[in-house]
Amino acid sequence: MALTAGIVGLPNVGKSTLFNAITKAGAHAANYPFATIDPNVGIVNVPDERLEKIADIIKPKEIIPTGFEFTDIAGLVKGASKGEGLGNQFLSHIREVNAIVHVVRCFEDSDVVHVDGSVDPIRDMETINTELIFADLEVIEKRLPKIEKKAQLKVDKDIENEYRILKEIHEALLNDRPVRSLSLNDDEKQTIKHYGFLTQKPLVYVCNVSEDMLMSDESSVYVDAVFRRAEEENAKAITISAQIEAEISELEDEEKQDFLESVGLYKSGLDALIHESYELLNLRTFFTAGEKEVRAWTFKKGMTAKQCAGVIHSDFERGFIRAETIAYDDLMHYGSMQKAKEAGKVRSEGKEYLVQDGDILLFRFNI
Repeated sequence: MALTAGIVGLPNVGKSTLFNAITKAGAHAANYPFATIDPNVGIVNVPDERLEKIADIIKPKEIIPTGFEFTDIAGLVKGASKGEGLGNQFLSHIREVNAIVHVVRCFEDSDVVHVDGSVDPIRDMETINTELIFADLEVIEKRLPKIEKKAQLKVDKDIENEYRILKEIHEALLNDRPVRSLSLNDDEKQTIKHYGFLTQKPLVYVCNVSEDMLMSDESSVYVDAVFRRAEEENAKAITISAQIEAEISELEDEEKQDFLESVGLYKSGLDALIHESYELLNLRTFFTAGEKEVRAWTFKKGMTAKQCAGVIHSDFERGFIRAETIAYDDLMHYGSMQKAKEAGKVRSEGKEYLVQDGDILLFRFNI
């Protein structure tokens, strides 16, 4: 599944450093605005220890993790919604991603210039959020006059509902509240889905801190403020030192854990970011396992067996017959596929079966 998270933020907050650490793609990082003009795109493996454990049992020739796409988008400045800086490019690129990773500078460093002259994460967050709100307002204010008369005449229930929802969103945006902060039900979300509102996209704030701050037991005023604002917006927040993560990304796998322990960490912040991005989009993982390969696949929670077959190939979905299914925990418990079958833990599921996270599937199909 082509699922992407766009990394955004003001210039010089650590976006490209973070992107480099995530993908090892060598995106251009420089100490001046707009070092990133065209969006850099990289695929990162989603860490999942279950994949290795399944492979230990199946003994395949190859192990293939599932991936997640991150896009490093140009830094944004005030006036982007009016075309200032690289605003138009920024807004067009962000429309194409499924979720937003908003990097916020929460460290002091006189050697790294700040586009506004001082470190103030809430101000920085508001700068970007305001531009996204302006972009959404422009969309709504073009649509409302076109449907207002018909909605007031109450001759079309769909138009009437659309108008009501857009008016509610318009009021929220005018009060600096993003669309994601509203409690819209599934039907209302479906009604406005085609608008692709930027402030409705799932979002995680990344507090980029210094190495000393990350390892300190003391709380940071900057970080605390970001977490509070994220909760108000119905968004997520995590803390990362992009510089530490960049150093970790240069190490071999066996060296990474030693490095993490040496700086007082037990887990990479990037692993947390990848999993948070995964959760933001309500994504889950199923596995296929055979002598040739053990592989992880990404799917959205609520997808059926037939739909998940289509994740692998459209032919699998079109000719779907059934899915032989075993839960990950059952395979681990019995230690082999054969013993799990003998215990009745391998099930034959039809096209309407809702696939669960960790299911190991063998699709039967006929085209």
